[in-house]
Amino acid sequence: QVQLVESGGGLVQAGGSLRLSCAASGTIFSINAMGWYRQAPGKQRELVTTITGGGSTNYADSVKGRFTISRDNAKNTVYLQMNSLKPEDTAVYYCNADILRSGFIRTSNYWGQGTQVTVSS
Repeated sequence: QVQLVESGGGLVQAGGSLRLSCAASGTIFSINAMGWYRQAPGKQRELVTTITGGGSTNYADSVKGRFTISRDNAKNTVYLQMNSLKPEDTAVYYCNADILRSGFIRTSNYWGQGTQVTVSS
């Protein structure tokens, strides 16, 4: 069994900051890419940012220069530092990871349960 548990969401005023965390636990051998997605009401889930096992990052144009993804491989944790938040960043944020479980030969893709981020104007 593998679980991804997010934390750090909440309500913040426009221009403020939040830091999300996502910790993976279970029978994990290694974790490849990790990332954050978000889904606003009435919209499809969209990619926010990803980070490879080697630390290469990719960002959606809408968050470049404001959001920073990082990871702590020793803790199986990925972070999302969100600065200069805008009302349009309001969404449920989901953690995603490609994980190789102990005793398995292929990775599987896992999602967290989501954490709400609300930015007031």
